[in-house]
Amino acid sequence: MEISIATDYAENSGCCEPFLRKIAQAGFTHIHWCHHWNGDFLYSRSEIDEIAKWLREYGLKLLDLHGSQGFEKNWSSLGEYERLAGVELVRNRIDMTARLGGDAVVMHATHWMVNEQKDSLGDDQLRKSLDALEPFARSRNVRIAIENLVPARTDLFLALFDQYSPDFLCFCYDSGHQNISSDNPNSLELFKDRLGAVHLHDNDGASDQHNLIFNGSIDWDQIAVLMADSAYSKCINMELRWDNSVYADETEFLDKALESGIRFAQKLYAYVKELPTQDGTK
Repeated sequence: MEISIATDYAENSGCCEPFLRKIAQAGFTHIHWCHHWNGDFLYSRSEIDEIAKWLREYGLKLLDLHGSQGFEKNWSSLGEYERLAGVELVRNRIDMTARLGGDAVVMHATHWMVNEQKDSLGDDQLRKSLDALEPFARSRNVRIAIENLVPARTDLFLALFDQYSPDFLCFCYDSGHQNISSDNPNSLELFKDRLGAVHLHDNDGASDQHNLIFNGSIDWDQIAVLMADSAYSKCINMELRWDNSVYADETEFLDKALESGIRFAQKLYAYVKELPTQDGTK
């Protein structure tokens, strides 16, 4: 069964080769590239070529990639030079995704502001960046998937999905973020028709813990039902943290992670089979 895990389960910078090797040895088939997801790091051609070589060596495929809304290169910054640098950073990740065989770059479509006027200005800057990135992304058959955060900014997502078509802009569902945002609408239910990427992990509803699936308070049957009736067509991806787990051994952690992923995938595919066909049968 095809199952994906984010590469930053232990570290999110430095050489990823040892983690790719262990991911493959555990039995995963795909990865979600999550290194350098929260900084200004630009991948060079030589680095991307080396990553491609590792993926071939270990028999892994890139499912999709977590792009970066950098600290200085920020695609929704009110500073125009910072916004333009942010567009360059996202373009770097789109190109990397295409060269490694993935189909989506997950992005945080928000900005850390509390003033409503600044929020509105930041949203305008984000749209300018999306407009600039759309032809580049389309030329490489890579979509941008915006991720639900805390707070979810449902109003912004509704506006963006109304403005941009699903073959360019889709939705990334983060189950952990949803579970600590109980005051917000269920974003998976709202945007299941735009679902193009997933960050699946569990928590106790109090903080973003990135636990293994079925190790928290999330209703995984509900998620399986919604995903089964969504636009999502890829294998599941888990965004986990080894240091938050009960497992001292890395190999055991990865083994348990794969077990939980397979268990959820089986649940999901069971619901897919129960969905009625166009003629009303099952």
